[in-house]
Amino acid sequence: MPHYYFYGIDIYYLILILPAFILSLFAQIKIKSTFSKYSKIISQNGLTGADAARKVLELNGVSGVMIERVNGSLTDHFDPRTKVIRLSDTVFDSSSVAAIGVAAHEAGHAVQYDREYFPIKARNALVPIVNFGSSFSFIAIFLGFLFSFQPLVLIGIGFFSFAVLFQIITLPVELNASARAVKTIREGALLESENEVKGAKSVLTAAAMTYIAAAIMSVAQLLRLVLISRRRR
Repeated sequence: MPHYYFYGIDIYYLILILPAFILSLFAQIKIKSTFSKYSKIISQNGLTGADAARKVLELNGVSGVMIERVNGSLTDHFDPRTKVIRLSDTVFDSSSVAAIGVAAHEAGHAVQYDREYFPIKARNALVPIVNFGSSFSFIAIFLGFLFSFQPLVLIGIGFFSFAVLFQIITLPVELNASARAVKTIREGALLESENEVKGAKSVLTAAAMTYIAAAIMSVAQLLRLVLISRRRR
């Protein structure tokens, strides 16, 4: 949670931020426990995470995308600038149900870019504004409250709202990538049994909870800022 939203413990914090924070904490615990559970279940066909990502790309007719290893756990992502899928140490060489689910999900993002999926294009369009606005909104809101200058507070809130919009648009992007992953896993027999497919879906569902929690937290932060601003007029 960004540090500049701690304006003390007030009623808005208790009814908005605290529940959202608890939900975020639960989502983080859930994804780690679910990933750990299905990381212990080895798939029957023996594909690794890297193999699964290649299969998803191949079955969807996507070319020109590289697959690389990246350090860490649950650090997997697709970089559209370099067209590289980066899979973490716990996914790249692993033949677990969890690894295949995560790798297929990241490959699903590459498929989205190849298909020019509108929500991901809209999210990318917001990146420059969000990168600038995240820093500027902090400065504007802080100074606006410090000097009781309402227009500056409103400008800061306006820029922060783009970050909230970014989080909201991220939801369909992530859910669609998971849906593409599960469909390809099933149709391409990347996992052989239905129980294995359900395990991969459980991992991706738990991951989706983290994005839902992040969106709820952002909306709660925005609403709290608006309410504090109205109260200080």
